[in-house]
Amino acid sequence: MDITAAKTIPDTSDAAALKARQLQRQTQTTGGLSEKQRLQAKKVSQDFEAMVVAMMLKSMRETVGKDTLTGGGHGEEVYRSLLDQEYAAVSVKRGGGMGLAKMIEKDIIRQESRKIAPTIDHNE
Repeated sequence: MDITAAKTIPDTSDAAALKARQLQRQTQTTGGLSEKQRLQAKKVSQDFEAMVVAMMLKSMRETVGKDTLTGGGHGEEVYRSLLDQEYAAVSVKRGGGMGLAKMIEKDIIRQESRKIAPTIDHNE
């Protein structure tokens, strides 16, 4: 009889059960999504919020009069639009924006984890 065969028996101690519970909790809190998927969700939500903020800035600019100092024209309109887009993107990435991106990101993660959750067997 070989004594080394006893090492292949699975560990049924409390430590193994604790590790299994920790793994299950980690899977539930992260939603089973990879880090790449989480970063994609964050980027998409920030891009969407930046687009909303840019649209708000555009609407706000239409309510004020034309700037007579620079003369206006098509070139100014184009560059003003690009400047508004940059303002929006920076405000969302640095300052948190309006908080819309965080809510959208949480919702995307929740929806994606629902797609993954049925594939996890909790009976094991």
